[in-house]
Amino acid sequence: MPLALFDLDNTLLSGDSDFEWGRFLADLGVVDGARHRARNEAFYDDYRAGRLDILAFCRFAFEPLARHPLSELLAWRQQFVLERIEPLIAPGAPDLLQKHREAGHVPVIITATNRFVTEPIAERLGVPHLLATEPEFAGQRYTGELAGVPCFQHGKVIRLQQWLEGQPDLGLADSWFYSDSHNDLPLLEQVAHPVAVDPDETLAEVARQRGWPSISLRDSAAV
Repeated sequence: MPLALFDLDNTLLSGDSDFEWGRFLADLGVVDGARHRARNEAFYDDYRAGRLDILAFCRFAFEPLARHPLSELLAWRQQFVLERIEPLIAPGAPDLLQKHREAGHVPVIITATNRFVTEPIAERLGVPHLLATEPEFAGQRYTGELAGVPCFQHGKVIRLQQWLEGQPDLGLADSWFYSDSHNDLPLLEQVAHPVAVDPDETLAEVARQRGWPSISLRDSAAV
C-alpha cells in the first residue's frame, strides 16, 4: 500500500509546534523565560537557515522534560494542544488527509519535533502512524537524552526505512510526501510524488526547477 507522508510543522500546522512548545513553557514560567525564549528563537532561526545542530537542540528541548514529573508534563501538554495547537491546524489539512485515506493510502506524520509534543497532535489529526524524534524515557521519567536517530534531514529517510522493515505491506512505491522545508529534501527526493506545501524560499525554488507541485493548506478551498 502506498504511503502518504506528511511533515507536521508549517505543513499540516500553520506554525511550528516545537517552537510554540518552547514559548508555552516560557509563558507558564516553568523555564527561565528570557533565556529560554532567546535560545528557542536562535534554534528556530538555525532550522530555517538549514544549519540547525540537531543534537544541541535536542539537549535544549529535552531538558524541561527531564526536570519535571510526567504528571505535570501531561497536564501542560493537554493545555498546550488546546490553546496553542488547535488554532494552528491548517484549514486544508483535514481534507487532504481524508483525500488520501479515501484513495487507500496510509497516512504517516514524519517530523523532527519530538514525540512527546507531537503524539497528541497526530491523534487530533486522526493519523495513527507517527515517526518523530524520540526523547529517552526510563523509570516513568524522561532522561533528557536522545533515543535513536533524530528524525531530521537525512535522519527522516533512515527512520522511515527502519519503520518500513516492520511493515511488509507498505512501501515507498507510488508514495507521497508533503513538506514546507528544504530540510526535508532528502526524503522528498525518495518518493514518487513530492509536494511542496507553503514552502520556504529554498524549497519553492527547488520545486520550480524540478516541476514538483506546490500547494497551500492555509485555505481549506485549496485542496
